[in-house]
Amino acid sequence: MIASPSSPLTASAFSLNLALLTLSLLAPAGVALLNTGLGRSRSAAQSLLGSLVMMATAVLFFALIGATLADGSTGAGHIATLSGKPWNWAGTGTWIMRGIETAPSRAQLAALFEFVALALAVLVPWGAGADRLQLAAGAACAALLAAFIFPFFAHWVWGGGWLAQLGANFALGVGFLDVGGAASVHVVGGLSALAVIWIAGPRRGKFPKEGLSTAMPGHNAVYILFGCLVALVGWLAFNMAGAVLWLDAGPSALPLTAINTILSAAAALAATFTITRVRFGKPDASLCANGWLAGLVTSSACASLVSPGGAIFTGLVAGAVTPLLVEFLELAVSLDDPSGAISVHAASGLWGLIAAGIFASKSGQLLAQFIGVATLLGLVLPVVYFLFALLNRLLPFRVDPDGERIGMDLHELGGGAYPEFVVHRDDSYR
Repeated sequence: MIASPSSPLTASAFSLNLALLTLSLLAPAGVALLNTGLGRSRSAAQSLLGSLVMMATAVLFFALIGATLADGSTGAGHIATLSGKPWNWAGTGTWIMRGIETAPSRAQLAALFEFVALALAVLVPWGAGADRLQLAAGAACAALLAAFIFPFFAHWVWGGGWLAQLGANFALGVGFLDVGGAASVHVVGGLSALAVIWIAGPRRGKFPKEGLSTAMPGHNAVYILFGCLVALVGWLAFNMAGAVLWLDAGPSALPLTAINTILSAAAALAATFTITRVRFGKPDASLCANGWLAGLVTSSACASLVSPGGAIFTGLVAGAVTPLLVEFLELAVSLDDPSGAISVHAASGLWGLIAAGIFASKSGQLLAQFIGVATLLGLVLPVVYFLFALLNRLLPFRVDPDGERIGMDLHELGGGAYPEFVVHRDDSYR
């Protein structure tokens, strides 16, 4: 069963988890580099500065509002009784995190875990809106995610909420499992990215009137690939921290979590490398990076729950599906997703959640995972889209055409990321 945020931790477990969570901040750093490299050169500075702004906005709004709703250690929570069963739907924490310094050790670490998770989640829609999403609009989206959307779902999963109660109320395994944030971070972030793409629309020139798709490759493969290496270190730490925090895993169980994380990413990369080499004659660096990240996302759901063979299998599936889904969404659905957020984060996160149910030893766990997946698709996505569409009426997401033409760096920051180089305009703007 998932550990309660109010249950005590030993001093050694506390120190270990604190160190892991500190190291896990490399995960959003890696994703920020990936997002920047996958965008255009004339928007690189805005992208990287935007990553800092998104994270800063998110942690501030979470501390002011969201932590109250996500809290699972103070009080019984807001309870609704349906069919004689208690359904915990929101936390009852203090405002502005008052008293956190005297809270139980696990509750303190849970709050830090949620800060890191949120910092990673808000970068997903920011990358999907690259080259046309205004900085102020991105910050407003991050504020909404941090204040309301993420806290509710985090409470349902990590704070003793109704998804976590599926095991106690209906004997569905141990309740919905999301040890490393595959649902709360990656699927929520990926669905938010889908809403941003729908609302903002494609970049100018991406889909000409002839119905074809114009290739707009990322501008810096070094950022992209180095971001993958940085993200791996953060992912290893975050997955292990989640295992300690939510599963009460001891030190002896952590090497397997780390091994499975690496195996999942490696298998995903191998699958994407092979598919792109067969399809295009040469491997595609950007798609391989997406495959690597898809394997890491999948591991967020099941690295602590599967065998090494299971980790390889889940990674292979994620890596095989990612390039095909990226191509399908672009060519068949006309979705302009520069960072591949929908395929990498939403789809791979959903697959990882289902795989966790498949490989779980407890009866009913797969059904609990499907209920969580249905909640994400049937409730979270419509709510996110509605809130973002309303926000777009107040603060338009998309930059004006002239700003998109000259680049987000010049338009929003007054200077480019590479002032010593001449940045040429695209043929699509002639």
